[in-house]
Amino acid sequence: MKIKQNQIEQTIAFVKSQLENAEGGHDWFHIQRVLNNALLIAKTEEVDVFVVQLGALLHDIADSKFHNGDETVGPKVARVFLKEINVEAAVIDHVVNIIENISFKGGNELQKFRSPELDVIQDADRLDALGAIGIARTFNYGGFKNRALYDPKIKPNLSMSKEEYKASNAPTINHFYEKLLLLKDKMNTETGRQIATERHRFMEHFLEQFYAEWDGLK
Repeated sequence: MKIKQNQIEQTIAFVKSQLENAEGGHDWFHIQRVLNNALLIAKTEEVDVFVVQLGALLHDIADSKFHNGDETVGPKVARVFLKEINVEAAVIDHVVNIIENISFKGGNELQKFRSPELDVIQDADRLDALGAIGIARTFNYGGFKNRALYDPKIKPNLSMSKEEYKASNAPTINHFYEKLLLLKDKMNTETGRQIATERHRFMEHFLEQFYAEWDGLK
């Protein structure tokens, strides 16, 4: 147990150092929130909490959005690091599979790996894309990419391929329809669904207010 706790502490220190200058929606605080969400959900699921902790901590260690779309960087970085701190091979393989399969990629991309631990971490990560924090992260990233807030002439594209989704430069509001509002129905766990439902409702209220202000009605 002490060995595993030490490995968790080493992983926290590693992730903090790696994400020191990360974009605000994908920084250490995002990881910390996902970890907390995952531990909350894990209380109601039969999972290996050690795998859940490592997977949550490393799930965004090298997000492909910030590595020219290369989805292999994160899994490679995680594998090398976990070997360095002597995590057993089966756990490393599980965590790497989680990292490779956690993301929402658009285009109805099929998930190639499933496990209860992935279900928990995926829900935890998706929860951080919902509600007040989800809204804040979405506009932060839109500003980071210098995207328009909203353009009534540019409609959301709900039939994008994975490649189109990754290359999209659409206004930030479109992202609500192309991803955020779809997440509630993609949750894996009952706890995740319950929390997602409340956060989803908050986003719907936000959008109602946004359009009313945009049109000068409020």
